[in-house]
Amino acid sequence: MKIGIIGAGNIGGNLTRRLTALGHDVSVANSRGPQTLTDLAEETGATPVTVAEAARGAEIVVVTIPFKNIPDLPAGLFDGAAEGFIVIDTGNYYPQQRDGRIAGVEDEGLTESRWTEKHLGHPVIKAFNGTYAQDILERPRPAGAPDRVALPVAGDDEAAKRTVRALIDELGFDTVDAGGLDDSWRQQPDTPVYGLREGVEGVTKALASASPTRPEGFRG
Repeated sequence: MKIGIIGAGNIGGNLTRRLTALGHDVSVANSRGPQTLTDLAEETGATPVTVAEAARGAEIVVVTIPFKNIPDLPAGLFDGAAEGFIVIDTGNYYPQQRDGRIAGVEDEGLTESRWTEKHLGHPVIKAFNGTYAQDILERPRPAGAPDRVALPVAGDDEAAKRTVRALIDELGFDTVDAGGLDDSWRQQPDTPVYGLREGVEGVTKALASASPTRPEGFRG
C-alpha cells in the first residue's frame, strides 16, 4: 500500500522502518521539513515530504504528532489522498506533561480520538497509542505464536478497522476490536490496556475493566 506518515518521532519513525521493510511505499513528514529526514530516508527507502504532501496518493495516513499540534495541521491535508483512504490516529492527550488543557476533552467529554477526528475532518481509527515504540521493531511475532502481543483498535468504520487490523497483523501483532471511537477511552493513557504487553485474552480483559473516569494525572 501507499502509506503517508505524519510525524517522525519514536512511533512514526519505527512504523516507517517496519512498513518499508514489508514492502509498502511510505512517505514520511515532520514539522521541521523533509531536509531533516535524510537519515531516516536513507535507512528505510521512505520518501521524505512536507506535511502538506504526506497524504498525496495515500491509502492509509498515520497521524502521530503531539495532541496539541493537531489543530495546526494544514488545511486541505487530505486533498489528493487515494479514494477511500484511512486515517490512523496514534495520539494521546497529556495535559500536565505536554499539551495543556484542551476544553473539548475536559469540558465536552470527547474521547481523545473523537477530538482529533473533529479537527481532521475525517474519520480516524485509533491504534498504536499505547504501544511502546521499540516494540514495533522488537516484538513482532508470527501468527499463532504464544507470546504474540495484541493491540486494541477502535473506530466507527468497520471496513477501515478491518484494513488497519490486517496491517497490524502483517506487522506481527494480534488485535482486539475495542469498539467505536466513543468507547476509545478504554485505551487512553493510564487505563489497564495502555502499555500492556499481553495477548488477545489479556487485552480483552483489560479493555473490559477500564473506568470511564479520566485519571487525575491526565486531567488539565
